[in-house]
Amino acid sequence: MTRFPRLALTAAVVLALVLAGAFLASDRPDGLERTAEDLGFADAARPQPALLPDYTVPGIAGGGSTVLAGLLGAGVCLAVAAGIAALARRTG
Repeated sequence: MTRFPRLALTAAVVLALVLAGAFLASDRPDGLERTAEDLGFADAARPQPALLPDYTVPGIAGGGSTVLAGLLGAGVCLAVAAGIAALARRTG
């Protein structure tokens, strides 16, 4: 398999997983939030600034916001991994 088809196939699989994950995401609180609620200190938390608060993109309504946030997050992770791999190749 040449490089372009392999890259296109990888991108398609990643995109499919992100889209599926966005629609399968739970609206229930995650483990840390649930524990804070159960132990009664959830209201003591101070809001902190975030780039993608609550896994959404500010200014975009609906499920598309979650999908876009997932794509942005996956893209950042991929860029960081590619950077680390490039550094490892250069030094090794």
